[in-house]
Order: sequence, then structure tokens, then C-alpha cells
Amino acid sequence: MTGNKAVAYKEPGKVELIDIDYPTFELKDGPGVNPANVGRAVNHGVILKTVATNICGSDQHMVRGRTTAPANLVLGHEITGEVVEVGRDVEFIKVGDLCSVPFNIACGRCRNCKERKTGICLNVNPDRPGSAYGYVDMGGWVGGQANYVLVPYADWNLLKFPDKDKAMEKILDLAMLSDIFPTGFHGAVTAGVGVGSTVYVAGAGPVGLAAATSAHLLGAAVVIVGDMNEDRLARARSFGCETVDLTKGGPAEQIEQILGVPEVDCGVDAVGFEARGHGHDAQEAPATVLNSLMDITAAGGALGIPGLYVTGDPGGIDEAAKKGALSLSLGTGWAKSLSFTTGQCPVMKYNRQLMMAILNDKVNIAKNVNAKAITLEEAPKGYAEFDAGAATKYVLNPNGYLN
Repeated sequence: MTGNKAVAYKEPGKVELIDIDYPTFELKDGPGVNPANVGRAVNHGVILKTVATNICGSDQHMVRGRTTAPANLVLGHEITGEVVEVGRDVEFIKVGDLCSVPFNIACGRCRNCKERKTGICLNVNPDRPGSAYGYVDMGGWVGGQANYVLVPYADWNLLKFPDKDKAMEKILDLAMLSDIFPTGFHGAVTAGVGVGSTVYVAGAGPVGLAAATSAHLLGAAVVIVGDMNEDRLARARSFGCETVDLTKGGPAEQIEQILGVPEVDCGVDAVGFEARGHGHDAQEAPATVLNSLMDITAAGGALGIPGLYVTGDPGGIDEAAKKGALSLSLGTGWAKSLSFTTGQCPVMKYNRQLMMAILNDKVNIAKNVNAKAITLEEAPKGYAEFDAGAATKYVLNPNGYLN
């Protein structure tokens, strides 16, 4: 039997490399697995040998102990891999294909999937609409920060790269197609970014930088990124963004210095529920980003909200926050006729187009997010450095493809 090592959440602040079973075409019991999924046949799936699997800010929420994730949950929803086995019902994907895996697990058969709402598939998670690999409350599908991983509904879910050799030349860029690039793009699209737009992106982590990259790709005139981390702001400036240092206060005044007015056409929240207030000594204040975006987005504008918000946060600042209930100034949004789009990005809505942009040299997403390949054994160090604010997108290299 082929060995399989994986990165697992152990306790708040700790991940560890563990041995796990090689995948089979039947779902097994394990940490976080819904009992209704145990024994489920996956003859429509494939087994991938992992080429690249990224550390995500959403993983970091779990590792900090800010979700209800159980111990030994295998992490990893950003997966790129080579097919090594196919289930008996797989028709079009073949052994040897190099593919990107959308982080949303979708059946392709339900009403939502047929309406391109693959982030809220109705058939893959008995608890609620929507599922993902290696994530709390998402059905218990084993994560991909491992040597091998099972991908269900393979003909539907997998994005096959058309030229394997050309894809390997751009593999760090293509590795961003599983989540952060489509997620950032979704944030920009749902914020209404178009030619000539002025855009404010809250958060200069990888998703925020992907949203800023996407805003440029969509034709924005000015893209402004706000954060408290100078290294991350420097990454944003490296590809033509203006920046706002939130340790110096809120964004409106600094935006006015850039644009001449204290508002933008479009706002993107790439921070989520662990947001902090503004100023040098700001403490956690989870509604800060959403309320500030409502203040600075022009009347009639839109907010794209790819930042993660949860319904269970053991570390929330009060009882309301622990249930995902925030003190939003909804009256401001109503008075300004703002529109809001939240939830998982439906990756399949965008990943093929973004793949073509990468393969044809229209965008350099890996450079913009400062992608760096590390070994599976270095994952705990990568998690620690990312948590400390490193301006880096860590890409795990379990099987040596990225050498």
C-alpha cells in the first residue's frame, strides 16, 4: 500500500504531519465526517497525486482555534494534482491528467450546481449547502495537504490543463486557481469592478492581493489596498496598487488623499470575521471592515465579501460574535442603496477563464501574492510564519513536482 502523509490540525496553534490512509473510492469515518457520509461510494471520483496544495487564510482561522474544527482534521482545500487512479464511473478524466481542483465540492446534478452556484451544492454535505476539502462543518471530506487525495464527481469538478508541459512551466500561478484567484476575482466582480472603477480592497493577505490583481484585470482605474502589515502593503504596491496604512486610522481620509474624494465606486472585504479596528493599538472588532466599507463606498455601489464569516467562533469577543452575529450599520447600507454579495466563491464560474489568462501571459498571480514552495514537512513552520504576518503565499510540495 502506498504511504500517505498529511497536515492535520491538532489543537489551537498547532499543526502536525501525520500518517493517514491512502484514499479509496468509499468515504470512511474520521474527524469531522458527518455520519451520513460514512460508507458513501465515490465511483465517480479520482485519486490525485498532489502537485501543489496551498496554505490558506481560511485554514489559519481553524489553526488559531477560531472555529469548531476537531483535532486531527486533515487540512487543505487548495489542491492541484495529477490523476493516478480513476473510479469506474469516470468517463472523461484520465490517468496522467494534470488538474486544478475547485475548493468547492459539487455534485453537478442538483439545482444549485445547474445554476452555477457550486459553492452551495445541495448533495455533498448533509449539514448544510456547500462543502470543501479539509474544512470544519463541510461534510468531512479529507483535505489535500497530503501526498494523495480523493476528488469526487471528477468529470464535473476537475479543471484539466490542456497542455501538461506548458502548465508545469506556470504551475505556481495555476496553483492559485483552486481558491484564492477565483475568490479574489469573485470579490471584484460582485463589487461591480469594471473599466475605470475606483476600488478599495480591505486586506492585503493573499485573497486581498488576488482581488486587487483581479480589479486590474477587470480594468479598474485605481486600486487601493488597506492593511496594517507594511510588508503586505509593499506587495500590493509592487504591482501598481495604492495603499492605505490602517495603523494610522480609518481609510476614508487616506482615500481622499489619493482620489480627492473620501469614497470609491467598489469595495471588497478580504478580511472576514477576525477583523480589527483602525489605529496603531486596534483590538479585534469583527464588524469594522463591513461598516467601514459601507461608509466609503459610493451610493448605489456594491460590496464583494469573499472574506470568511462563520456561525461558530469559540474565540469571539462576545456571545454574539461567537455565533457570527455582528453589529452592522445596515441602515447605512440601506440609505446608500448598497448591494452585498457574500458566501463561498463558485470557483467553476471563473477558473477556466482565469486559467487561460495565466497560460497566455495576461496575469502573474503567483508573483503578486509572493508564492513560495515548501515541503510538506515544513508545513508547521509555514503556518507559523503566515500567522505571524509573512507576506507570502505558502505552497506545499508533497511529492517533489515543484523542484
